[in-house]
Amino acid sequence: MTQGIVTSLEIIDLNQWMGNRGSKSDSFISVKEQRVDGYSISSRYCKVYSNNQRNLVFRLNNNNIILNHWPALFIRRVGSFNNFYSKTPCIALFSTKVSRLNPYYVTGFTEGCFFVGVSPDSKSKTDFRVKAIFQIGVHIKDIALLEEIKLFFNVGNISKLGSDSIQYRVTGINDLKVIVNHFDQFPLLTYKQSDYLLFKQVVELIEEKKHLTLEGLNCIISIKASLNSKKITENLKSVYSFSLRSTNIIPALIPQINVREIKDLNWLAGFTDAEGCFFIALKKSLSSKLGEAVWLKFILTQHIRDNVFLHSLISTLNCGRYVTKPGYGEFIVEKFKDIDEKILPIFETFKLHGVKSKEYEEFKKAAAIIRNKDHLTREGLDNIKKIKGQMNKNRKH
Repeated sequence: MTQGIVTSLEIIDLNQWMGNRGSKSDSFISVKEQRVDGYSISSRYCKVYSNNQRNLVFRLNNNNIILNHWPALFIRRVGSFNNFYSKTPCIALFSTKVSRLNPYYVTGFTEGCFFVGVSPDSKSKTDFRVKAIFQIGVHIKDIALLEEIKLFFNVGNISKLGSDSIQYRVTGINDLKVIVNHFDQFPLLTYKQSDYLLFKQVVELIEEKKHLTLEGLNCIISIKASLNSKKITENLKSVYSFSLRSTNIIPALIPQINVREIKDLNWLAGFTDAEGCFFIALKKSLSSKLGEAVWLKFILTQHIRDNVFLHSLISTLNCGRYVTKPGYGEFIVEKFKDIDEKILPIFETFKLHGVKSKEYEEFKKAAAIIRNKDHLTREGLDNIKKIKGQMNKNRKH
């Protein structure tokens, strides 16, 4: 045992609940959260229950823990437990798993939502309640990855948004300080960094209790006017203006982002899991003996406001091009040599953890067929078509 972490365990059963995975969702509907972790110890057995994992059963045997589930355990000794086992110290169980995620990966995947809520509250000194929320919404297929992110931060809760989406949500000043500490050390690289810096100002104001003063509330409203969509709802504007006898809401200055350099390609892996696409393209071709041409595309998509950053990926990865679309832009790599020699090696070293990992494996199979020139044969082309038919929206998870 090193620093309270079990380093040697006999694994009886390796069954692992992984769930389905999917891509990030734009939905941020608030729903009731349920706390899912807990522990109890009784007689010679301990069960840890969770809504999102199978029951875990641990047996104490002369200071050893034997478990029938794969996660590692954090434990600490808390003294003797006479009624339990005279020679065995009492052991308290904490987290049932250690996160495998790299912090740069978490930042790359996150590019999440930093939300500030302001709503009327007659019980407050200012007649308004302020709440800061960090949240990430994903498709239900990516529930395993969202559990990993929750485990990484060790704060917050996961709740269901709808029939096919879930949300990781962090509230409360102490938990939000964990989030702030992470993004201070591992900064966001897209325009979301500006939103984060504004959000951080609100967290600091709440921590200092300034949100309970009219001056602090005015400052928060100004920040909210610059955050995310940069809009104050008409309802909030009218209620707020009437309450304070003022209609002058001046948006806060948006912080400038000076550093957008990718320091670790784990960031790119996370960003790809969130915003990337591995795509197989097919089209009719008169120049091809088979009458069809096939090629591969690696695509990263982002709002048009991040066109400069996406442009920078061309020099960073030494490949690709930037394409402008209505309201957004795409960084695209489609030359096979670049795909084969630059893109694939990245994801062989810096692993994907979400549902995109499945798409990548299929993408890699198609690349092998093209590398061997088998796509120029009917059998090879048909195999690529079969692979394409199982990817992305066609995948049955």
